[in-house]
Amino acid sequence: METYAFVLLAVLAIATALGMILNKNTVNSALLLVLNLVSIAGVYLLLQAQFLALIQILVYAGAIMVLFLFVIMLLNVDEEESLFDKFRIKYLVAFLLGVVIFGQILYSLGGVTDMLPEVSSEMVQIGTVEAIAEVFYTDYLFAFEMTAILLTAAVVGALLIAQYKVKDSGETE
Repeated sequence: METYAFVLLAVLAIATALGMILNKNTVNSALLLVLNLVSIAGVYLLLQAQFLALIQILVYAGAIMVLFLFVIMLLNVDEEESLFDKFRIKYLVAFLLGVVIFGQILYSLGGVTDMLPEVSSEMVQIGTVEAIAEVFYTDYLFAFEMTAILLTAAVVGALLIAQYKVKDSGETE
């Protein structure tokens, strides 16, 4: 079962990465990147790295992608188009694929007993939240705090850029 889950997640990750690169629409590319990040989080779960999977979803697929979409919408890169004007078939295919994936998730949750191999106690201690937090707040505290400050500065900068308006005479407010 683990092998099938890995193959499914690996194929999904490769397909979404290729789709992201080859897609001309920036919003669709960003959404494919979210799906890619979710599939990578699934691989982390198969590796018994629950903390990394959770952080992958919360930080990358959540916060960072919201910033990406904010910048895409702020720059107004693509022309406006109605949601259902083009390619109605792709919405049907996406819905059917979502139903299939949801069914596979329910099936794997139903047979969760002995789905993953046993992991040694030393390996479990490495991937826990407590072990990672201890390293973050002792050895890498300065880098952790600098990252928080840089992310805060990036959000403030994005807000300032979004509020920047040019007057008709060329002066700025």
